[in-house]
Amino acid sequence: MTASRISAEGGMETSYGFRQVDEQEKQGLVNDVFHKVAKRYDIMNDVMSAGLHRVWKDAMVASLNPRKDATYKVLDVAGGTGDIAFRIVEASNRLAHATVLDINGSMLGVGAERAEKKGLSDNLTFVEANAESLPFEDKTFDAYTIAFGIRNVPHIDVALSEAFRVLKRGGRLLVLEFSEVELPLLDKVYDAWSFNAIPRFGKMITGDAEPYQYLVESIRKFPNQPDFARMIERAGFSNVRYTNYTGGIAALHSGWKI
Repeated sequence: MTASRISAEGGMETSYGFRQVDEQEKQGLVNDVFHKVAKRYDIMNDVMSAGLHRVWKDAMVASLNPRKDATYKVLDVAGGTGDIAFRIVEASNRLAHATVLDINGSMLGVGAERAEKKGLSDNLTFVEANAESLPFEDKTFDAYTIAFGIRNVPHIDVALSEAFRVLKRGGRLLVLEFSEVELPLLDKVYDAWSFNAIPRFGKMITGDAEPYQYLVESIRKFPNQPDFARMIERAGFSNVRYTNYTGGIAALHSGWKI
């Protein structure tokens, strides 16, 4: 497997970083990565983004601008540790309800502990389930968010279709993900940081470089901004747009269910 990006036609289902794997293997391999890093997930994100993930997540929630309304319901997928859900609840003046869904029980355990400490448990529900088969009725949520998780879903097209299904009419999809750097000098600096420094820091922090190597490689395989926007449109979303953060190191994609 080369470092070339997957196109809008798909291919992440058999890509474990730069390795080609059987389609049935992918989810289990990814699960193992997040079991290993669950307790140090925030540190992992700090290493991956040089701390900028906090700024990007704040910008994501500001873009969502959740209603200050007790009837407002948001589904945060692959959000086990609660980073996005906590921000959304706080931005709604602790009125909104967020359902945090993750396939990884270790991540959800960390999130539930954090929610209790923050006094947010009444505003949150934690659900262990697969993004490709959401255990919710059609037209349940006002918003669907996923931050740095969509590239780890084997069948991205299926997950996007499920997002469309569970959103109400007028509901919004927001996807924050590492993307393709568009500034010529920055891309070289970021590549050097990613492939040389991140796995080393990962080994220092967790004793295991392999999860970080996968995460770095998965970023390079994920579709670029225009291709991912096309995938969102194919799932049925309208007014699809994206905003680059820090020269395209990350990008926020937005779509509406009209």
